[in-house]
Amino acid sequence: MSGPEAAGTRRRQILVAAIAIAATAILTIGLATSRGRAAGPDVPSPQATGYLPSISDLMIATIQPRHERLWRAEQDGNWEFAAYELGNLHGAFDRLGHAHPVEHDVSFPDMIASVTEQPFKELKGAIQSKDVTAFTKAYADLTDACNSCHQALNHGVVQIAVPSRTSASDLKINSTPRN
Repeated sequence: MSGPEAAGTRRRQILVAAIAIAATAILTIGLATSRGRAAGPDVPSPQATGYLPSISDLMIATIQPRHERLWRAEQDGNWEFAAYELGNLHGAFDRLGHAHPVEHDVSFPDMIASVTEQPFKELKGAIQSKDVTAFTKAYADLTDACNSCHQALNHGVVQIAVPSRTSASDLKINSTPRN
């Protein structure tokens, strides 16, 4: 090859090499980006950010659903699931007290224990003996204990009730119209 023909070949080789380099770079960037997306964004852990869910957040996300599922399990005669949910509810209260050790200058774990200890014992016994009457009383006592805590913490507007078969929640909302 001579002159113009060799120069054209050389330009094509350079162009092919440039395209190959660009394609490799694009592919490398694309793979790195897709791996980052697949792994999820780099979000710091709650401990790293100092985030602590509020008492209300924990009540709504962990306590309230377990309180209701405990009742529904008994209503369905599913004593094994009732025992499971009682354990979960007890554990959720423990974690709540651990996350918020003091509320209104009072030991929150001690407050929780003082109002739930007896109803939890009664519920455990009722579940073990499959005693519907004892369960009904102990569940009502636990519900009253929850409401007494709400009152003590100046959150009396939050009232928990024994669920009904038709309710979607154990949260009692006053439907009285506002003036």
